[in-house]
Amino acid sequence: MSEIKYFTKERLEELKKELDELKYKGRKEISRQIQEAREMGDLSENAEYDAAKDAQGLMEAKIAQLEDIVARSRIIDTSNMDTDKVYLMSTVKVKNLAMKKVFTYTIVTEEEADLKQNKISSKSPVGAGLLGRAVGEIAEVELPNGRILKLEVMEITIV
Repeated sequence: MSEIKYFTKERLEELKKELDELKYKGRKEISRQIQEAREMGDLSENAEYDAAKDAQGLMEAKIAQLEDIVARSRIIDTSNMDTDKVYLMSTVKVKNLAMKKVFTYTIVTEEEADLKQNKISSKSPVGAGLLGRAVGEIAEVELPNGRILKLEVMEITIV
């Protein structure tokens, strides 16, 4: 069985919208391109036809992938989550003990991770190291370079 994917309601809606656009607008456009290429004559030496068929194959693969993701998706309900520990969708303020700097991260799924928005994956070293921690605890996170990063959990909120 495939892994369940967790998303915010907004992200799941974005995925569904993308899927609908590919299924209806995308398929229609590819069909039009194939038809135009057919009208150009001999299909055995028709580069436009080959390109349109290749694009169709790639789009169908993307549609199948999105359908699979949507079928396995669950919405994360943050309305009844508490802030006693760091969970998926928690916003956590941490202090890097070596740098003496404070950082704020929101722990999200791999698909929603965006470092520019301080959204880190629950499967990243820092995200995984913070999961389950409570305020006051120190997470010792092993980084890919082998260094140990010590983060003190200062505050936990829910998005």
